[in-house]
Amino acid sequence: MYKIATSPSPSSSPLFLNSSLFRFSSPSPYLSKSPSSSISYPLLSLPYASNSRSLRHRSPLGLRAHSSPVIQPLKNTISTMASENPFKDICTALPKPDGSEFGKYYSLTALNDPRIDKLPYSIKILLESAIRNCDNFQVTKNDVEKIIDWEITSPKQVEIPFKPARVLLQDFTGVPAVVDLACMRDAMNNLGGDSNKINPLVPVDLVIDHSVQVDVARHENAVQANMDLEFQRNNERFAFLKWGSTAFQNMLVVPPGSGIVHQVNLEYLGRVVFNTNGLLYPDSVVGTDSHTTMIDGLGVAGWGVGGIEAEATMLGQPMSMVLPGVVGFKLSGKLQNGVTATDLVLTVTQMLRKHGVVGKFVEFYGEGMGKLSLADRATIANMSPEYGATMGFFPVDHVTLQYLKLTGRSDETVSMIEAYLRANNMFVDYNEPQQDRVYSSYLQLDLAEVEPCISGPKRPHDRVLLKEMKTDWHSCLDNKVGFKGFAVPKDAQEKVVEFSFNGQPAKLKHGSVVIAAITSCTNTSNPSVMLGAGLVAKKACELGLEVKPWVKTSLAPGSGVVTKYLLQSGLQEYLNQQGFNIVGYGCTTCIGNSGDLHESVTAAITDNDIVAAAVLSGNRNFEGRVHPLTRANYLASPPLVVAYALAGTVDIDFEKEPIGIGKDGKEVYFKEIWPSNEEVAEAVQSSVLPDMFKNTYEAITKGNPMWNKLSVPSSSLYSWDQKSTYIHEPPYFKGMTMDPPGPHGVKDAYCLLNFGDSITTDHISPAGSIHKDSPAAKYLLDRGVDRRDFNSYGSRRGNDEVMARGTFANIRIVNKLLNGEVGPKTIHIPTGDKLYVFDAATRYKEAGHDTIVLAGAEYGSGSSRDWAAKGPMLQGVKAVIAKSFERIHRSNLVGMGIIPLCFKTGEDADTLGLTGHERYTIDLPSKVSELKPGQDVTVTTDSGKSFTCIARFDTEVELAYFDHGGILPYVIRNLIKK
Repeated sequence: MYKIATSPSPSSSPLFLNSSLFRFSSPSPYLSKSPSSSISYPLLSLPYASNSRSLRHRSPLGLRAHSSPVIQPLKNTISTMASENPFKDICTALPKPDGSEFGKYYSLTALNDPRIDKLPYSIKILLESAIRNCDNFQVTKNDVEKIIDWEITSPKQVEIPFKPARVLLQDFTGVPAVVDLACMRDAMNNLGGDSNKINPLVPVDLVIDHSVQVDVARHENAVQANMDLEFQRNNERFAFLKWGSTAFQNMLVVPPGSGIVHQVNLEYLGRVVFNTNGLLYPDSVVGTDSHTTMIDGLGVAGWGVGGIEAEATMLGQPMSMVLPGVVGFKLSGKLQNGVTATDLVLTVTQMLRKHGVVGKFVEFYGEGMGKLSLADRATIANMSPEYGATMGFFPVDHVTLQYLKLTGRSDETVSMIEAYLRANNMFVDYNEPQQDRVYSSYLQLDLAEVEPCISGPKRPHDRVLLKEMKTDWHSCLDNKVGFKGFAVPKDAQEKVVEFSFNGQPAKLKHGSVVIAAITSCTNTSNPSVMLGAGLVAKKACELGLEVKPWVKTSLAPGSGVVTKYLLQSGLQEYLNQQGFNIVGYGCTTCIGNSGDLHESVTAAITDNDIVAAAVLSGNRNFEGRVHPLTRANYLASPPLVVAYALAGTVDIDFEKEPIGIGKDGKEVYFKEIWPSNEEVAEAVQSSVLPDMFKNTYEAITKGNPMWNKLSVPSSSLYSWDQKSTYIHEPPYFKGMTMDPPGPHGVKDAYCLLNFGDSITTDHISPAGSIHKDSPAAKYLLDRGVDRRDFNSYGSRRGNDEVMARGTFANIRIVNKLLNGEVGPKTIHIPTGDKLYVFDAATRYKEAGHDTIVLAGAEYGSGSSRDWAAKGPMLQGVKAVIAKSFERIHRSNLVGMGIIPLCFKTGEDADTLGLTGHERYTIDLPSKVSELKPGQDVTVTTDSGKSFTCIARFDTEVELAYFDHGGILPYVIRNLIKK
């Protein structure tokens, strides 16, 4: 499991160093006898000093990618204080075919260590980073040795530092990150420091993709109409981000309407190999979205972190992580006719969930790799969070190089990438004998065994074979309420609700599809499934099938390239005929921005308690995420989305039942509209062209008229508008002094919430629409915001007042204190009053009472949302006691000063007889020096119960954060202690 940290010891700051804190190791055999004989690259003088954008056509108009003026003196400070890189003698030239050189690089082969040859490719990236950044201060020779000895050290959960090459943000998580940076500048100012030291020291790319909603669908002008509404709702936060792009250095902002962050990263931002000031090194990235892992399909090491850790990484802090195990996943054979990459990824997800890969890397290899396109690989890598791995990594091979050329990277760049990776034995050439690599465990899949499938109705790893879908659906209707159940009485299962839709007769029943969305970077990045969807639409049109008008259909590509090849192929015309008009370039339905259903459909569902269905080509289908009224949500390939839209129900056996009645009155079956692999391949070959990528991303760099018209101030400090309901100065640093507050225990705390297993960040963090009766709605109404202008929680992540009120506000949340009632309320223990969670938390805070949360297994799984930690902190939660935590969420809790505690194995709230009506005291030492990672702590209750938990501070650095009251105060204090 990963532990995110800002330095290798709690008392050190990597930006402003105290010479008394140096860590020196014994003399290294790699130290140069003659300092002038080779080039030394000190830690922060590498990718952080300038932003190499060799893969870009130009920087976006009006969106500066600065080089920081504070970096040079900072670099000089660090260069004089840190010791020389002990591996400088293996920094050698990489020659070009013409005799000149691409640049210098740290040669892993020059170490002549046979252990390196057997390392997984993903671990080699960690090794190269450690060697390149080794200064025996932040990264030591001992750290390098731990990685080289991975086969022995990884089972021991050893820590290593890691410095990613760049940071990736989207606007939902990017806005609070920029808000925090702006607030940190104010805090620096207030404490007498230099506010301009708060600047990204690594390249930061922010793509605005999470704000567009499907307000208008099934209309030829839907893109512009939705963008107009997007800018109306988000003008203030967009202007704030544009201010950030000019106020902060080394930050690139990609405007709204450009695409989905992970697809833009794959097609445009990903470097694969950096060349910065003549030094070559592998691209690596951490992002504030869990699906950052999509870039792993391109051979770039990347994964999701919380916004809190990303901010620290931007500020030059190294990540402290546990050296992960690596699961080797061997692929053989090839996919059968009619089987899609989505079917494959849902199969892989189920296999890996069963195997158990949380906190591990998964590395794919085998002869089956050559049968998978880069887009297929990216689809699998994208869903790493769904199968629980930190990464799903595909090493670079010839398929990767072909994709780089297809997407407009120059021949010179691709040649450099291949030369560097071959020289460092990080390139896979399946035409050559393969070195056996050691993995922590092994899995194997024959691609020919993959069958068509979907996943649902409430979790992405609940795979259902297409041929078994009808049976599974009826089981779900019968089963008690749960992940696979709705508890619909037998006599109500065939109920049909008739209603009028825009003056024409319509009907719904349990399982009726009311949302069919081709959405998400997971699939819209893949031409084979997108063109496959177009072919299904074409065949359906030719046979006279039509999607019913009350099904809300939408198509939201992850980049403009998709539009170009759908138009080139002539298939967009048929998608339009079936209602799949393009609605925008962003995440839309996949993240809950599905927009309202027609009022007649809404009434039919709510008045008759219909279990309505959504089918989407997304990556998440947790309850309440896609739309409040779709209790059944299925993940499917884009062509299957079209098929289910045509059928109008998930209650169908595609093998035996007709999908509809054609124009000649004959029944049309699924097999008649499903394209062959050859048809799809022909469409891809003729329609997906390199110039499409180049032209699309050249256009992105010019911005768009609405973005370019935004006027922003040029000041380096932000002028907070107290009337704003979008951007608000958070209270994190109010009253902050230079002295850390020290560790805190918990005394006589009340239980705010008592949860079972699998409480996700979708349950915790404010997401989706703002309910009209919620505390957040009351806050907005009190400030004159009309209900139609509420927008989504995600769009208001820059306002802590809204977000605190929206924490634990999910309408499907199950809190044991409510004795079976579902919804965003809890019991205020002292009075017995049933209140919204925020209102109960406010009562406790006003009375001076601490609160805790009880939880089951996998607490905080799902997207890496910083507000899932910030919100509880603002509500006054001091500790969470759970059976287990998702890795990013646990580290985020620590980052916000909340104590994460784990029950001992075999114990939980139920086995200990805890009801949540007790008061809880957690005993912690008053000095941080008396705390150790993973230490046992005692929890007592006022009912006389006492039990032992494990304090999930997993590293010494996390204890330092806790001592300082969180990661951001820690960074500020260390910056000021120059």
